[in-house]
Amino acid sequence: MRYFALASDYDGTLAHHGKVDEPTLAALRRFKASGRKFILVTGRELPELLQIFPQADLCDMIVAENGALLYRPSNREERVLAHPPPPSYIEFLRSRGVRPLSVGRVIVATFQPHEKAALEGIHTLGLELQIIFNKGAVMILPTGVNKATGLKTALKDMGLSSHNVIGVGDAENDHAFMELCERSVAVANALPVLKEKADLVTRAPHGGGVTEVIDEILRDDLREIESTWKPRGVTIGTLPEGEEFIIPSSGINILIAGSSEHGKSTLVSSFLEQLHERRYQTCLIDPAGSYPDFESFLSLGASDRPPSPVELVTALQKPSANVLVNLAGLPVEERPAFFLRLIPHLHELRARTGRPHWIVVNEANQVLPSSWQPSPLVVPLELKNVVLVTTEPEHVLPSVLASVDLAIALEDSPRNTIDTFCRAANLRAPFVAPARLEPGKAIGWWRHRDKVFTFEIVPPKSERRQAPRYRKGELPPEQSFYFEGPEKKLHLRAQGLELFLQIGSGVDDETWMFHLRRHDYSNWIRKQLKDAALADAIRAIESDSTSGPAESRSRIQQEIETRYSAPA
Repeated sequence: MRYFALASDYDGTLAHHGKVDEPTLAALRRFKASGRKFILVTGRELPELLQIFPQADLCDMIVAENGALLYRPSNREERVLAHPPPPSYIEFLRSRGVRPLSVGRVIVATFQPHEKAALEGIHTLGLELQIIFNKGAVMILPTGVNKATGLKTALKDMGLSSHNVIGVGDAENDHAFMELCERSVAVANALPVLKEKADLVTRAPHGGGVTEVIDEILRDDLREIESTWKPRGVTIGTLPEGEEFIIPSSGINILIAGSSEHGKSTLVSSFLEQLHERRYQTCLIDPAGSYPDFESFLSLGASDRPPSPVELVTALQKPSANVLVNLAGLPVEERPAFFLRLIPHLHELRARTGRPHWIVVNEANQVLPSSWQPSPLVVPLELKNVVLVTTEPEHVLPSVLASVDLAIALEDSPRNTIDTFCRAANLRAPFVAPARLEPGKAIGWWRHRDKVFTFEIVPPKSERRQAPRYRKGELPPEQSFYFEGPEKKLHLRAQGLELFLQIGSGVDDETWMFHLRRHDYSNWIRKQLKDAALADAIRAIESDSTSGPAESRSRIQQEIETRYSAPA
């Protein structure tokens, strides 16, 4: 199950002329019986709503007063989310003859053309208030309060992510909360501007349209309808035609196979970065501790202490939390069994909340080795939204490889990588031209479409905004780079990238090439500066046997200056 909640406007959407008809109420009951949640998002004041909608107990949460008030019908708990306007503002409106005038816990409401008096009062009294329109209604609220802010708070209280919610509305004030949801639906009677932006426009108006949406969710979680919509997900590359290569936000498994020097870390970092920016919750399984300080992730476990499944589940209860599970504290032979213990917990959490949205398994051959013989019930093949990252696809459990929908190869010979994956998964290999990949490019294969394509990897933003402290002497001795040479005649310390460039340009060729051929430069940047993308780029230079002292110095300097704007 992907969509766990439906958020709907009341007037003009769920209700017609203020009333909800019996077929719509029956649809809500079916929706609730499936284990899903229903959230009502309305501009109405709560006492009036409860009077005209006696079936409010069908709602798991009500966002009232256009986002300023939360109400939980199960225990009748109310929560005011903003400060009301001062009494002087109400008196000002009355003195200007504003009628009708309704004053709620926070909201102040009237009708057009009284928006002029409402705006005049805001300016005269110097108040931080805003005016929101809704089909002739005029609502005055504190600045920044709307249906989206109220729904955000409701979802946080319910432990749900907006990526597991469908939003339905009909009018101007529904824009904000519908955009917050993963997908938006406009009922047939909605305003034209709302229909233009919605993912789906129903055939029926009002409650009949809401019933349509509910029936489609219950039928197949919107899978059939959603396949015709514009893809929603993260962009990890650019296709030769200039189009974005978008990874769908749900429903696929991915294999990323290749070595670090060919861009694997860059691709994975870009993918994780964009998932975080778009608020998709991610669980990163890291057997070797390659991402000890990955930005935006809560790290569980360390080199001397493995994490526990309870820690993981507790951390993932918060929809906005991304979690890194560091297994470096476990012996290699114990890592598959630990991952086995994690799977039921991740399944249970997904069944209850739809999260984590993505599970990324780094060095997948360590936690799902081909030599392992678990029961099919232990590693269910229907597990989706999983990314397997490995340098050795032939050593990953075949039954798991067989569930891959998209394979991405980042090697000198992508054809060999795809062929190796297919042999391991017992799949028919596609035709891949026997060509070498240029740096920064990858080969993708949509297995079920049998489509092979090339794309250019979108680098993570983090590689362009690394902390400037690395330019100068900020690193302690134990994290600095030392130019020593093959016989350790030197001991020149570079505390940061600026000194690294200065010293590197002055050392003798033998010392420079000694460290270059040992991959010391990329290893230092990866381990101490935590810049995987820069390390990948320099690793490629180190691996180029045709690059001599002068050329390799120039190329490494260019890579560093491009990312850090360091002085030459």
